Amino acid sequence: MKLRFNIDNKNQPDPYIFEDGGKFYLYVTAVDGVEAYETEDIFGEWKYIGVVTEQNQDRKFFWAPSIIKINGIYYIYVSFQNEGGWQEMHVFSAKSPRGPFKLEKRLYKGFSIDSHVVKNDNGLFMFLALNNLEGDKVGTRVYVDRLLDPLTPENKPREIIVPTFPEEKFTPQCTNERDWYTIEGPFYFYKDGWHYLMYSGGCYKDDTYHIGYAVVKSDEQDLTRLDFIKATKNGSFNPVIIKNEFEEGTGHHSVIKYEGEYYAVYHGRDYSNTDSKYTERRTARICKLKIFDGKITAEQK
Repeated sequence: MKLRFNIDNKNQPDPYIFEDGGKFYLYVTAVDGVEAYETEDIFGEWKYIGVVTEQNQDRKFFWAPSIIKINGIYYIYVSFQNEGGWQEMHVFSAKSPRGPFKLEKRLYKGFSIDSHVVKNDNGLFMFLALNNLEGDKVGTRVYVDRLLDPLTPENKPREIIVPTFPEEKFTPQCTNERDWYTIEGPFYFYKDGWHYLMYSGGCYKDDTYHIGYAVVKSDEQDLTRLDFIKATKNGSFNPVIIKNEFEEGTGHHSVIKYEGEYYAVYHGRDYSNTDSKYTERRTARICKLKIFDGKITAEQK
């Protein structure tokens, strides 16, 4: 079942849901810093907290935050625009999920977005999106890197999901000479011996913007060694979530297990016939997932 969250009339692009201490938090893309919401019931009313990262006039366009708690400290991983106009991945820390989050350091030099940091018995790992200008489908792709500690990447990112379908084109960057492809927004989880890596493909402005996934069955817990296989339908494009009769621009998500069920928390836009050009109206939505034996399906109504 797909639902709008019970949130005010603000936008919530790239929502990342996080549970801590009996409460739920939602962190989203914003201009001046990471914005956050909180609730005690994900299907109840959400309260707007505000900008939770320290603000600085030289930092703009905070994209796609993620958060993890390690040894009592909360770390937000998020890209923001540098002086040269590039989005670069940084890490902030705080003693509370409500912030204030203080900037610790830049993690990668050059375009680097859409983090998901994972902790398992083998250590810390970061999934993220980087650009690759080689090959016949140049563009943004999903990588994984090991973190030596919450503030230090090994800086040996390994490419793990690449574009294969026309629906993964990022059309604003396509030209007569070259098409640009985008695979981004990774979210990883492990269930019943299967490693699942969900992602967004295409451009958020386009009808083809979607959520897909790749999967591998393995006991291996070094996530840099896994060879994920993109899920398709007999080799054809087969998204988990894509536009439907009441929403478009569905993508960039996180996953939470709530009362024994898995849910994707993603953004989308209600259809509108009033726009002469694109305007920001991505809002947080939730969709129940069915996950079994290496397959993911979404309940769409």
